[in-house]
Amino acid sequence: MPSLNDIRSTFLGYFERNDHLIVPSAPLVPQNDPTLLFVNAGMVPFKNYFTGAESPPAPRAASSQKCVRAGGKHNDLDNVGYTARHHTFFEMLGNFSFGDYFKERAIELAWTLLTKEFQINPDRLTVTVYHTDDEAAGLWRRIAGLPDQRIIRIATSDNFWSMGDTGPCGPCSEIFFDHGEHIAGGPPGSPDEDGDRFVEIWNLVFMQYEQFADGRRVDLPKPSIDTGMGLERIAAVLQGVHDNYDVDLFRTLIEASRALTGSGSNGPSHRVIADHLRSSSFLIADGVSPSNEGRGYVLRRIMRRAMRHAHLLGAEEPLMHRLAPVLVQAMGEAYPELRRAEPVIVETLRQEEERFRRTLGRGMALLDEATASLPPGGVLPGDTAFKLYDTYGFPLDLTQDAVRAKGLTVDLQGFDAAMARQREQAREAWTGSGQQAQAAEWFAIRDRLGPTEFVGYEAVEATGELLALVVEGAEVDKAGKGQAVQAVFDRTPFYAESGGQAGDTGEVEWPGGRGRVADTQKQAGDLFVHHLEILEGELASGDRVHLMVDAERRMSTRANHSATHLLHAALRHVLGPHVSQKGQMVDGERIRFDFSHGQPLTGEEIARIEAEVNAVIRQNMPARTEEMAPQAAIEAGAMALFGEKYGDSVRVLTLGQALEGEGAYSVELCGGTHVARTGDIALFKIVSEGGVAAGVRRIEALTGEAARLWLQEQASVAKSLADQFKVPVGEVLGRVEALSAQARKLEKELADAKRQLAMGGGAGGGAPEIEEVGGVKLLARVMDGVGGKDLRPIAEEFKKQVADGVIALVGVAEGKAAVTVAVTGAAKERLNAAELAKAAVLAMGGQGAGGRPDFAQGGAPDGAKAAEGLAAVKAALAG
Repeated sequence: MPSLNDIRSTFLGYFERNDHLIVPSAPLVPQNDPTLLFVNAGMVPFKNYFTGAESPPAPRAASSQKCVRAGGKHNDLDNVGYTARHHTFFEMLGNFSFGDYFKERAIELAWTLLTKEFQINPDRLTVTVYHTDDEAAGLWRRIAGLPDQRIIRIATSDNFWSMGDTGPCGPCSEIFFDHGEHIAGGPPGSPDEDGDRFVEIWNLVFMQYEQFADGRRVDLPKPSIDTGMGLERIAAVLQGVHDNYDVDLFRTLIEASRALTGSGSNGPSHRVIADHLRSSSFLIADGVSPSNEGRGYVLRRIMRRAMRHAHLLGAEEPLMHRLAPVLVQAMGEAYPELRRAEPVIVETLRQEEERFRRTLGRGMALLDEATASLPPGGVLPGDTAFKLYDTYGFPLDLTQDAVRAKGLTVDLQGFDAAMARQREQAREAWTGSGQQAQAAEWFAIRDRLGPTEFVGYEAVEATGELLALVVEGAEVDKAGKGQAVQAVFDRTPFYAESGGQAGDTGEVEWPGGRGRVADTQKQAGDLFVHHLEILEGELASGDRVHLMVDAERRMSTRANHSATHLLHAALRHVLGPHVSQKGQMVDGERIRFDFSHGQPLTGEEIARIEAEVNAVIRQNMPARTEEMAPQAAIEAGAMALFGEKYGDSVRVLTLGQALEGEGAYSVELCGGTHVARTGDIALFKIVSEGGVAAGVRRIEALTGEAARLWLQEQASVAKSLADQFKVPVGEVLGRVEALSAQARKLEKELADAKRQLAMGGGAGGGAPEIEEVGGVKLLARVMDGVGGKDLRPIAEEFKKQVADGVIALVGVAEGKAAVTVAVTGAAKERLNAAELAKAAVLAMGGQGAGGRPDFAQGGAPDGAKAAEGLAAVKAALAG
């Protein structure tokens, strides 16, 4: 019985023997399609080849592409664990022809693979064709020998594929496997087609038309082929099972889940855990981190759904991170990025599950309370579902999953409305840069002109020829003084922003003119676009120019970029191998470096990191760069960024000598510009460290002269304090700590004095005045000079005097009012402190109050209305 890994290898080997270029899987985060959250089909990485925006590297290709469908239009999350074939992560096997072979060869290749290589019984295969595609029907009869009753004509969009409302499109031919009469269901196109007997295993798309907005559909000059076969589905067929979760990979993951949880349950929970472990691990390996927005939110939804099912199975300790090595063992050979990212995957899963477990109990208690009174078939209010999301981190899918087990549903409209209200309060102003809208134009320019030759590794000045000039999105022949243009030259020393390194700035000169380059960006992969303001003269296509990078800024940028490599290595040495780069931006001023780590760095850790980086800088060793194939570089020990797609050749940067043992200190794939020797960095100083997202920290740092000036400024501050205190600099910290301790002592004494004064001068100052309002004992008092933070302990003292009743205090300080209301004893059964405090705040012109039913606080802008606030409390009690 072939394993899932065997099947993948057989597929790719078969198409390689048939002259297809085998293309490694692209990362799950789309590289060339901003409209997609994740790569969700095998053809996505090839989209620009089909549209003509880019030229393909070969006329035919094949791949096993990682895909995720868990958000947006393609969202299978709800069904995962409850059906035989739904997954959030799957592998799509596909073969592609870019204007090379067409229907006949595609059908021949597919039929031979299935019936000869995979040895599937032809009698168990049925195909569908688009109802007007007589050509495909005839080819299936001739090549496969299928009778007409097993070539089913379908008139719906199921058998006609299109990339969008306009663009390439064409008929499809789907191949179905008959799992046997013992399973309910009929062939496609029949009334029973939704059964599980006939399962689609492969879809052949014959891309032969172009659809226009006016309804016209014309033949493409070069028709193409796009196919997709789910690896999990074909594995089920070849392993003789009907359920995808019974194939070898899922059996391994589910058995591991059962062993670690001690649960032999055959319900959906183990399936959910196995599927979601795959998608979570691959997303993390491709650079996605859990968060509350975008891709990170989808990842968090997937992770937390699995974690809740682990909780349902009785797992007492975090589970997912303990299963990750099992997945890496099973799939790491086919996808080496899993092995490289294993420490990051394990640590991210562990941190997220620990975080989730802290909120799970409180969230489930709220959910149980909210659903206790709902009848079977009832609906959980949308506001409650949103509170679970916003306060307790429950993704909507998780809440839906939880109430489904109770026969309930969620008010989705109410949830969406609550979400919209929150987003309205913090709506992002960004509406896009417009660059994506111009993507097709840049690809067209790239195809016409070829790539830009970058000479900036060796020089900061060069001559070049102007090849293209773009003004406001349109290509022009020339431009004059005062115009802002985007210029493409045949060669340039200007580095275009990529890899977290800012684009170069500088100047351009030509006979009779000059301009200033404000930025340099990449378009269409390797086209260097200079954002140029023409200061003098006229610039026209074909002009020869002299390009001059701002050398000082480039020198500082190089130092900062090289320092990030040393910083990355130091972080991994000091904190552990789970650290990985999550983002960076380096320019001529400073370093900003984001990395995976679950807690703040201690002062000792920061000191150790700085010490390591500066030790390597002092080695003053030459930086070495080599060109090699990405996989060869990784196998040689170079670090690659998770989620990056590298070309056929990459630059490998080696910096410094290992501080302990043998080998280099830092080896990474990087196309940026760097120092000639580590000593050129001169000095490295971390100036800030903090969190930017769950499990992601950010370091900001300086190098060289900027670091020296920063340290000089800090020394100047210390010297000024030493002069003021009249002590040596080394004793400043001790003096400051002593003064702080003295200030805290005085603040405490002042607060105690205020409290005693407010309460009537202490034990000898007389008992507080207690009245009865509406049958309730009330202690109400205005306290001048007392702020909100001091009211709570005063209220606690007054509880000794009012064991059953209400305490209402209004403190007035700096013209503003603070309200504290406490309800004690039996009064708590019929009175709510938050409602009473709100009444007082509203009476004084405030917005509201919050807290528990027995204790609440609020504030108002007008302390002069303190008496009105207490009167409002009395009115509420009087009823």
